[in-house]
Amino acid sequence: MAYDVAAVRAHFPALDEGAAHFDGPGGSQVPEPVAEAVAGALRAAVSNRGAETAAERRADGIVAEARQAMADLLGATPGGVVFGRSMTQLTYDMARALAKEWGPGDEVVVTTLDHDANIRPWVHAAEARGVTVRRADFDPESGELSVDTIAHLLGGRTRLVAVTAASNLLGSRPDISAIAERVHAAGALLYVDGVHLTPHSLVDVGRLGADFYACSPYKFLGPHLGVLAADPGLLESVHPDKLLPATDAVPERFELGTLPYELLAGTTAAVDFLAGLVPGEGTRRERLEGSMAALEEHERILLERLDAGLAEIAGVTFYGAASRARTPTTLFSVDHVRSADAYRFLAERGVNAPAGSFYALECSRRLGLGDTGAIRAGIAPYTDESDVDRLLKGVQELAGEAVRPEPA
Repeated sequence: MAYDVAAVRAHFPALDEGAAHFDGPGGSQVPEPVAEAVAGALRAAVSNRGAETAAERRADGIVAEARQAMADLLGATPGGVVFGRSMTQLTYDMARALAKEWGPGDEVVVTTLDHDANIRPWVHAAEARGVTVRRADFDPESGELSVDTIAHLLGGRTRLVAVTAASNLLGSRPDISAIAERVHAAGALLYVDGVHLTPHSLVDVGRLGADFYACSPYKFLGPHLGVLAADPGLLESVHPDKLLPATDAVPERFELGTLPYELLAGTTAAVDFLAGLVPGEGTRRERLEGSMAALEEHERILLERLDAGLAEIAGVTFYGAASRARTPTTLFSVDHVRSADAYRFLAERGVNAPAGSFYALECSRRLGLGDTGAIRAGIAPYTDESDVDRLLKGVQELAGEAVRPEPA
């Protein structure tokens, strides 16, 4: 089924402001059905979860529906879906809980390709337990992280490997399934940051081999919160700190305090919206398969258009164009222009393509970009050809001004 981007765009009130949004990797725009679901949950009677009153049952139903929706999206089990304030918070919580079983001589592996949310929690947990941290380095020329690079760091005392499914800075996608095989052969756990992959490709946590998979609904058209998916049996073996009267049941024992029911309702709506990007029949998972395949093709075509256009502009430098696989994300700079100034220049022309390291600080430094980074352009479900052309025109103007001689 062909992808009708005009029909998709019609559901996004934010686009009425007129900007071309390439800021999706930092947080996507929200379709009307998601906003309506959030508002509907806020307007309805809800209370603490239970079975006695209508308000209790409604709250309980919202949670159950959101767990099932995320399970459908990720190919996971509803009983293994944990909600939290953000992916960062969930990862810190899981790192502290897992580290209770670690000690001196143990090792964890992180990568320089990752967002800091999948580095610092493990570094801090390791430091607290006297555990050694090993770093897997990516190739700055290609932006790729090889399986062998991680495999060479594995040993008998490796307890966990943390790696991104897609770089939020470069878009490059490590071979997670192959990494998982090596990690599990070493007897370690694999924690995957799926924040930047989930909006662009159908995920199957089991096939990936991820023991823990974390993502953020606000990156795939939903509200601001985080999600962690794992096998319920594995979660049973992990004992987080919690309040004494709080339930010890999985997955609830990982969710501190009362869940934000309105955001969970919005998350379900976001998954349903993704499942309906193209017409289809069958289960929600089956409809997601068709929609995400169509979306991937749509975004691939636009990424090729963007990359080809940028390549024709003198003074543009690309970073880490991975050859194996890449999400629709491009990182670039313009000669003789500070990235922050380029960001401002484009924004003044109604093109939202921000600049920075975007919390992938070690990645940015490894690329030689320091802490200031470069311009990141991300394609989203609502991006169309006119958006890409506006960005290219803005960069062309910027590059032209950068080389214009000073007046005598």
